[in-house]
Amino acid sequence: MTPRWIATLALPLFAGLSACAMPPGPGGAPSLVGTEWRLEDLGGAGVLDRVPATLAFPEAGRVAGNGSCNRFFGSYTLVQDRIAFGQMGMTRMACVGAVGEQENRYMAALQKAQRVQVQGSTLTLSVEGMDKPLRFVRTKP
Repeated sequence: MTPRWIATLALPLFAGLSACAMPPGPGGAPSLVGTEWRLEDLGGAGVLDRVPATLAFPEAGRVAGNGSCNRFFGSYTLVQDRIAFGQMGMTRMACVGAVGEQENRYMAALQKAQRVQVQGSTLTLSVEGMDKPLRFVRTKP
């Protein structure tokens, strides 16, 4: 193969691979807009089976999701890798037992989130007071 053919074949490959990466937002921060995530690990405590806890960034500065039982919505700010969630609004279904406990821990952790990192299809949130981060997997690019 000549170098010209190699370059012709390599260019689409590299373009396709770079499209899989999350583009940076302003100031080098990961662009979270339009992404949706499912909680896989709550600071090393795991999560309950078949009890979805989610996090979505429908537009810049807005966040929504499922706490495990109730839906929530609110705001966030992102500067480089530093993230802060504002006051959250929630539905008010009665969540008892382990589901309610998981939701309380998850919502409290979001309020103490400090840093966000995206690597491939994994998002991690470092949380003040937690030894291990919250770990999410992407459900929507």
